[in-house]
Amino acid sequence: MTLTKRIIPCIDVDVDEDGNPAVYTGVNFEDLEYTGDPVEMAREYNEAGADEFVFLDITASAEGRETMLGVVEEIADEVFIPLTVGGGIRTKDDIKETLRAGADKVSINSGAIANPDLIEEGAAAFGSQCIVISVDAKRRYDEQGEHYVEVDGESCWFECTVKGGREGTDLDVVEWAREAEERGAGELFVNSIDADGTKEGYDIPLTKAVCDNVSTPVIASSGCGGPEDMYEVFTEAGADAGLAASIFHFGEYSIREVKEYLDERDVPVRL
Repeated sequence: MTLTKRIIPCIDVDVDEDGNPAVYTGVNFEDLEYTGDPVEMAREYNEAGADEFVFLDITASAEGRETMLGVVEEIADEVFIPLTVGGGIRTKDDIKETLRAGADKVSINSGAIANPDLIEEGAAAFGSQCIVISVDAKRRYDEQGEHYVEVDGESCWFECTVKGGREGTDLDVVEWAREAEERGAGELFVNSIDADGTKEGYDIPLTKAVCDNVSTPVIASSGCGGPEDMYEVFTEAGADAGLAASIFHFGEYSIREVKEYLDERDVPVRL
């Protein structure tokens, strides 16, 4: 049986000047622009036919604070599709509290790299299906990596970064994806800092490199400019889900339009 491809809108949430949660959209993880209210946007995407919904607290890890669980609770009351929450999750208790607030899954990046045992602890306590390991990948054109691909005639590898892409780790994304899978991650969330917000398409070499080396479902993220980019990441890279923000946030395409485009091209989706 062929599994349907999932279309997932994502909101990046920070606090505004008045201390209220707000959705922001940027390019390459920078130049953030106010986009809307997180609870209102979650409600709209639930009604629009999204397969899942992702809430990322984009400064929690960098600022060393906890995730906005109050906002998570409000969103959980509005959406009736799987909800993934990420940002500032560092311990098993953080996972527990986030799930208790209404999340179906947690997305962990910095916390898992700092303490890889957290993946096993979370999977054992709450089930692998709850544990999504997120990677914020950045291309490097040096000899420090382990898994290389050709991009525009040059050999590069992909480095895991932390704290919202602000710090490198010297950790190879493909090797880390394999380890995360072995430790019990139920899903991998692959973000490209190089493609983020560009609307020039997903980072196909990055996504394909991960998909080719794991059997765990992979969510492709960063760079989607339209339905054709979703088609490409599904058919050329093998992603299981396509995540997008800007094209949905600014009304350039509806989730229905993306799904109809894919369905017309024999990509299995839930209409």
